[in-house]
Amino acid sequence: MQVEELLKPFPIKEFHPFPPAMMGPGAHEMVGPKALELGFRKTLVMTSGLRGSGIVDKIVGSLRYHGLEAVVYDKVESNPKDYNVMDAVALYQENRCDSFVSIGGGSSHDACKGARVSVAHDGRNVNEFEGFNKSETPKNPPHIAISTTAGTGSETSWAYVITDTTTDPGNPHKYVAFDEPCVVSLAIDDPVLYYDLPIDYTAQCGFDVLAHASEPYVSRLNFQPSLGSALHAIKLTAQNLRQAVWNGQDLPGREGMMYAQYIAAQAFNSGGLGIIHSISHAVSAFYDTHHGLNNAIALPRVWAFNMPVAYDRFADIAEAMGIDTAGMTRPRAADAALAAAVRLLRDVGIPEKFTDVTKDSYSKNRLGAGPTKFYENSPVIKGDKDDVDRITRHVLGDACTPGNAKECTFETVRPVVEHSMNGDLDDLLS
Repeated sequence: MQVEELLKPFPIKEFHPFPPAMMGPGAHEMVGPKALELGFRKTLVMTSGLRGSGIVDKIVGSLRYHGLEAVVYDKVESNPKDYNVMDAVALYQENRCDSFVSIGGGSSHDACKGARVSVAHDGRNVNEFEGFNKSETPKNPPHIAISTTAGTGSETSWAYVITDTTTDPGNPHKYVAFDEPCVVSLAIDDPVLYYDLPIDYTAQCGFDVLAHASEPYVSRLNFQPSLGSALHAIKLTAQNLRQAVWNGQDLPGREGMMYAQYIAAQAFNSGGLGIIHSISHAVSAFYDTHHGLNNAIALPRVWAFNMPVAYDRFADIAEAMGIDTAGMTRPRAADAALAAAVRLLRDVGIPEKFTDVTKDSYSKNRLGAGPTKFYENSPVIKGDKDDVDRITRHVLGDACTPGNAKECTFETVRPVVEHSMNGDLDDLLS
């Protein structure tokens, strides 16, 4: 069933499955015994490398201590590429593995989910599975996903996001695939593994959580089972993100964000997303910038765009973010939610528009650093007319867009993209 069909006046909506999970300090130490329980014998470990942290060595050591063989693929890139997935598939098949472990954030988990789908279909290219329920077999190899960031939710959801590098370099394509067989066999969330996450990534991943929670809460899908978890994840993020960013060894802050990311993913898993994510996917398709960073920059603009059709829901968000809305009208309370989001963004030190993003935020990939893959003479985001137009076109083709609270056309979305590129956040608050 396509998203467009779900949005028609139709009484049946889908509730998608969650995986079993182990959560809390020390949970990662259970990977070896849990892998044995799931029947692992020879597993492919997929990760970005996490060099210097010792986390990969610790996980692989646990697997081997329990008598399992482990083959490591540590070349997953940020905004995982189709070639990352297919290289892992080749390594899996060459070594006759029977299972997967992914370690990291959304990039590692998404690439691994794509690899599992490909392996289950005899190594077919992962790009063939873009869209909804394209799997032709219900059973993928077993998969344990171990998160080292509080942001992704990929260890919880039925979705994975891949950059298709086979498209025209002037029109790159990043897509979302939704497939219930890709849901992991076991999710492991351990806040101790977040301690080494740098300040900027902690902040950016936290705004990924806020996007994951707020979009289903205002989505036109209006999926009732998602609303409570969405609102609670917003509350947890407002309460814990600042502490997690600026005191990374603080267990309550890290644990609060662990629960926030997991609960937010449960919300969007069936409640849908919107154009915060569509804009993020588009910008990273062209520029390979961090997904959480993109979400953070887009979020205030999309909230302002959606507010006229969802004042009541945004007023609820204000209360969840700790705003005393007593005596406020619902529109004024909604405005207070937007102000709270901007304050949080500034408090955790995130750039306020895309043209403020520095070279340090561009990923390093085998096709070149950042946008050199597509633009020979553009080391950073341009934000000019052509840039805004192509980003807007990509947004309109994104699978998350139909769930957005407010109807999206080129004419209505382009100003949102333009402001995300070049606008002053204070303009939204005046």
